[in-house]
Amino acid sequence: MKRVLLLATGDAIAHSYAPGRPGVLSGSELLRALPPGTIAADTVDVVVEDVMAEPSWDMSPSTMLELARRARSAVLERGFDGVVITHGTDTIEETAYLVDLLAGRAAERGTIVLTGAVRSLDELSSDGPRNLASSLVVAADGAMRGAGAVVCVNDEIHAARWVAKVDATSIAAFSSEPFPVLGRVVGRRIETLAAPPLRPPAFGGDPASDVALIKTYPGIEPVLLTAVVDAGAQGVVLEATGIGNVPVGLFVAIAELTEWGIPVVVASRCRTNSLPLGEMRFGAGLAATVGAIGARGLAPSKARCALMVALGTGGIDAVRDWFGRL
Repeated sequence: MKRVLLLATGDAIAHSYAPGRPGVLSGSELLRALPPGTIAADTVDVVVEDVMAEPSWDMSPSTMLELARRARSAVLERGFDGVVITHGTDTIEETAYLVDLLAGRAAERGTIVLTGAVRSLDELSSDGPRNLASSLVVAADGAMRGAGAVVCVNDEIHAARWVAKVDATSIAAFSSEPFPVLGRVVGRRIETLAAPPLRPPAFGGDPASDVALIKTYPGIEPVLLTAVVDAGAQGVVLEATGIGNVPVGLFVAIAELTEWGIPVVVASRCRTNSLPLGEMRFGAGLAATVGAIGARGLAPSKARCALMVALGTGGIDAVRDWFGRL
């Protein structure tokens, strides 16, 4: 019998406003709310653990890291075949990618699935029960083993590296474009559609939890970069424009932070390729000449997660090497 761990963090998928059961349902209550026969009880044993967590839009890095560690431990040390994490959709893509980066050997031995809901349990056509049921199928099936962490919503299976929330109100809220979805859930089986992205580099040490993300704009003052470092940030991600363009007025600050051993990663707000920053055409690659590190096509929020993990590998040279292999 397959064993699946359900880590329930609350949020919209568990919100109920119905008379008699207002508030946030526990993981066990969510499981009981599924229609009979949704899960093949004779072949899947679901163990539920509730995790105290902030709403996803206010989730702390320490909570995200704790979820990643618990998922990895469940597979490697407790022998679970799969893990499902219920999570708010606002930041599910960030947590999913952090879980993916820290999965290590757990990605080969089990399946880690994150899911959530746009609509609460009592709204018309709530997407929560379906998303949870489909995620349990994915976690128990094994077809996604080796793919790392995935997000399962609306019967689609998305790679953590590629998925993004693109609509705040539709149940079709997530997309991996221009990359493909990895598969679809059809009843109690999985239809595999595409190969997952390459696994990330191995991690070492403890990830940093204080990494700043700054959106660049014309006229941005360079003091913003030094201010976040003075406040304790161990690294900085700059959200650039185009294929990685950063205002020239920031170059001196980037160079200074690099000299101080504070890595500065440049990630575009647009979809870009995974070329190293220094190999971009003239203009976009200029920031690399003063020490900036390219995000290898990651969205800024995911580049922040990557920098958190990379900082655990060592100093700025180790961070640069880690991103070079991402």
